[in-house]
Amino acid sequence: MLRIILHAFASAFRSRRQLAPDSLALHHQLEVLQRTAKRPKLTPTDRTLLVWVSRSLDNWKQHLTIVQPETVVGWHRLGWRLYWRRKSRKRRPGRPCVEAEIRALIRRLSIENPLWGAPRVHGELLKLGHDVAETTVGKYMAKRSGPPLQSWRTFLRNHATEIVAIDFLTVPTATLRILYVFVVLSLNRRRIVHFNVTDPPSAAWTGLQLIQAFPFDTAPRYVIRDRDDIYGEMVVATLRALGIEEKIIGYQSPWQNGYVERVIGSLRRECLDHVIVFGERHLRRVLREYIGYYHSSRTHLGLSKDAPEPRAIRRRS
Repeated sequence: MLRIILHAFASAFRSRRQLAPDSLALHHQLEVLQRTAKRPKLTPTDRTLLVWVSRSLDNWKQHLTIVQPETVVGWHRLGWRLYWRRKSRKRRPGRPCVEAEIRALIRRLSIENPLWGAPRVHGELLKLGHDVAETTVGKYMAKRSGPPLQSWRTFLRNHATEIVAIDFLTVPTATLRILYVFVVLSLNRRRIVHFNVTDPPSAAWTGLQLIQAFPFDTAPRYVIRDRDDIYGEMVVATLRALGIEEKIIGYQSPWQNGYVERVIGSLRRECLDHVIVFGERHLRRVLREYIGYYHSSRTHLGLSKDAPEPRAIRRRS
């Protein structure tokens, strides 16, 4: 191609008489090419040169011999399509990918704060150092089918500090006596705020245990109990004097007081089923040791696998 361009440039300085033999020789060679080759093979350089000639000469169609004018026009249009396709190509297709950790954080914030919309979740993410678009936050938020109302679990968690549950469990001794253990459980951190042992229990003794469990205006707002006959008039009067409103579960429905029932089950399975109790003093000592372990060491699924008294995470050095 360079040789052709140089030849054309040199021809511009030659006379018409000098160019006539060259033109005759070129026309003769083209006729020989047409007779011997059915379809000439053109390179991209050849096509580019012919397109350039078509844009430079007015009567360019008269100079075409081996190809048709429509072919050159098609090459020209194809070149423009390729040019604009390359010009319009995106550097990176689509939006930038959002990290899985940020997507999980957006979903968690929207679930744990049902009253928050995309602008507020977006503002919280900015404060946490995550620079994402507000439309991206709205895309990955948890979808709600109805108005943003809190669930019963959320309602209970919000009021757990004001709720306790009480119940009795029986423990047989080595001397064939039956001892009764009174348990007072706070639903906030599953803490056993009070326990005591007696044989047999009475309404007066139970009322005294409630007073000892909540001294100096520490009484909760609600107490959950079953329909045992031990909670007589004296117990009801004691609760009323402490400013506690009692919530009585249904008949033969221990699942309605499930937290304290679960604690009693843990006391049996993890402690009392493995020892022989000799008396009240022995039972109090065993329960005191287990409850110390229960508060400070034993993890709970309901507390995100933490103890009622939160345990610090020990890092490996």
